[in-house]
Amino acid sequence: MRMKKKAPSAEAQHRLMTQTPMARLIASMALPTVASQLITIIYNTADTYFVSHIDTSASAAVGVAFSLMSIIHAFGFGVSMGSGSLVSKRLGEKKDEDAAVYTNSGLALTVALGFVILALGLPFVSPLMTLLGSTESMLGYSCDYARWILLAAPISCASFLLNNTMRAEGKAVLSMVGLCVGGIINIALDPLFIFTFGLGISGAALATAASQTVSFCVLLSFYMAKKTVIKLDIRKISRESRTYLDIARVGFPTVCRQGMASVASALLNNAAGVYGDYATAAVTIANKVYMLVRNVVLGIGQGFQPVAGYNYGYGDKARVKKAFKVSCAIGSALCVAAAVVIFPFSDGIIGWFRDDPDVISVGGMALRYFCIAMPFLAYSTFVNQMYQCLGFTAVATLLASCRQGIFFIPYILILPSVIGIVAIETVQPATDLLTFLVSIPFHIWFFKKVLGPNQK
Repeated sequence: MRMKKKAPSAEAQHRLMTQTPMARLIASMALPTVASQLITIIYNTADTYFVSHIDTSASAAVGVAFSLMSIIHAFGFGVSMGSGSLVSKRLGEKKDEDAAVYTNSGLALTVALGFVILALGLPFVSPLMTLLGSTESMLGYSCDYARWILLAAPISCASFLLNNTMRAEGKAVLSMVGLCVGGIINIALDPLFIFTFGLGISGAALATAASQTVSFCVLLSFYMAKKTVIKLDIRKISRESRTYLDIARVGFPTVCRQGMASVASALLNNAAGVYGDYATAAVTIANKVYMLVRNVVLGIGQGFQPVAGYNYGYGDKARVKKAFKVSCAIGSALCVAAAVVIFPFSDGIIGWFRDDPDVISVGGMALRYFCIAMPFLAYSTFVNQMYQCLGFTAVATLLASCRQGIFFIPYILILPSVIGIVAIETVQPATDLLTFLVSIPFHIWFFKKVLGPNQK
């Protein structure tokens, strides 16, 4: 009779996270999370690719709908990052019961927030899409897409939570499997629903909703099969407000980052819409390509965070420093390589999505500007993630607000009237460079004052 392989014990997982050589540990944690992030952006990019074959307005509408997805992500990721950071620290402190409470309570909270978003958004989808930057010519497309995204909000938020807490306890491979299965299904369903079944842009959104549901079911099955250290148990859902305040406090930087991403996207869509649907389509496509690189960086960072949380909770500050340095070295090298590869082929990449001369002209130039900022992206991302995962919420919130808030909003509100469409093309890379500069003193201070003497 074949024996089932048991999940590693909490003690074995603790040893793995606190004693494995750092380069090997970061690689083992980051590879599955990078794969998860890549498959996520690939299926989002697949939506843009297939929808772009309908027409330019449909392509632009995906960019508008992305602003709505950012709102959903703000709450789903916010709770999941808050829960996940607390889980990794508690497991590092060997407080497994506390970690289980944060997981189960976070899951209940994300599902509740998903239903709130659905209830508030669905009746007002048309004015909401207009507010987020939809022009009259793309409004029908954006509304058709948004309705399915709203209907899937509770499942999508719950999937974020299961995925992130699974990574937080070191089960990055299981997390990757859950996301990848859903992503592959999305890519397969996109052309089937859009063209074969004739559902158009609604088919792309339906494929996304179906894939998120599948991902949730796969992730849930891992918990139910006891392949994780933490078990799902309705009795572990906290009735104390302090639990949810802790989750909200630690997750607040992510809420700010994702919430401002939605505001930034809406402002960018409105500013680009002045020039026509082609400009909105161009920056939407360029942003998707840039997000491919950014998601690799986020994947490395999501591998770094549980390592930092475990070892900080354990009291080994030297390993936290080393984890940061190793992650920065890997992330920055990959960003430089991506910039070198993408820069000379920018126009061709945009044209692969949408063969429209105006879209190619604006999108290609935007992508070249993105390449200039790419080498600095990993460092600023990891400084922010380090502050957040170790519970330094105020600074983490400030740093999270820089990229698409403090710098982005004045730039996009003021400069289009001064330098025209160049402001649309440069806003994100310019604010990424400014965020990099701001991150440097915070990194230096943190290493000296917080991670200075090792108290283990």
